[in-house]
Amino acid sequence: MLTVNAYAAPSATEPLAPTTIERRDVGPHDVLIDIKFAGICHSDIHTVRGDWGPQQFPLAPGHEIAGIVTEVGSAVTKHNVGDRVGVGCMVNSCRECVNCRAGEEQYCLAGNTGTYGAVDRDGTITQGGYSTHVVVTEDFVVRIPEGIELDVAAPLLCAGVTTYSPLRHWGAGPGKKVAVVGLGGLGHMAVKLAHAMGAEVTVLSQSLKKQEDGLKLGADHYFATSDENTFTDLAGSFDLIINTVSAKIDISSYLQLLSLDGAMVNVGAPAEPLPVNAFALIAGRRSFAGSMIGGIRETQEMLDFCAEHKLGAEIEVIPAEKINDAYERVLASDVRYRFVVDTSTLA
Repeated sequence: MLTVNAYAAPSATEPLAPTTIERRDVGPHDVLIDIKFAGICHSDIHTVRGDWGPQQFPLAPGHEIAGIVTEVGSAVTKHNVGDRVGVGCMVNSCRECVNCRAGEEQYCLAGNTGTYGAVDRDGTITQGGYSTHVVVTEDFVVRIPEGIELDVAAPLLCAGVTTYSPLRHWGAGPGKKVAVVGLGGLGHMAVKLAHAMGAEVTVLSQSLKKQEDGLKLGADHYFATSDENTFTDLAGSFDLIINTVSAKIDISSYLQLLSLDGAMVNVGAPAEPLPVNAFALIAGRRSFAGSMIGGIRETQEMLDFCAEHKLGAEIEVIPAEKINDAYERVLASDVRYRFVVDTSTLA
């Protein structure tokens, strides 16, 4: 076993603190990664604070991991020492169910193995990227193309693929009108990606305070949802709405903004239920759907797309000692647009 430095939550009510965690020995199909950067996702906060259910502690979060391969197992064929690689929200799956075989491991019928807070194949609880090293089976490690720096690449492993996947699935592209609800860690990537795909992009945010940012990121239009005229003026406008907000909103009001056969897709995951008025769906043959990250194949596709279009996350790099402050700033929407931990500060 390898003992490495980490930052972990001792409980659901205590601040994260420096600690050490153990990584398994490198097996035949494993890759040892020297983590360089780890993004902070709102999911990290939900998880360690028990919003999505009880956890086993201590728990080191982090599923936006970018680093360098330092060791490979004897049977590894996909990665070499020195490769620039990433790990996202999952580190394994059953590999056998119909969804896994289709390259949709995120929807594994047996449940995928999360990068942290999940039961690993050896029975231990997985620990995430707020650490100096991680051992992951080669099939769940992706290549970070040249042209994307590791710090801006880290958030792509969650925020990037979480928004890329529904944009691709629901056909964002030329001639399509896409709205993005919320301009945060997920939302800013949704805007960049939808713009690069050729869609006409609108940001729907509570206020206009980020309007200048939104337009620079690629939005064609920007509206405040606090203005009641927004929902009247934009009724029936959009082919696709990506909701990135991890809080309760009036879904039925947003559904009225969809055109005939339009779809609203939730990628934000609030702890509270989101009630829907059936008539908001029926009236326009509209759909309300959800989407969760992406499979390994699609994650690599997303990274290659970002390299081709010179896209990366907008980030603020912080030392590990600032993680707890960063959590409070995320909750206050005081980040533009993703915190990334420099894991060298864990040494």
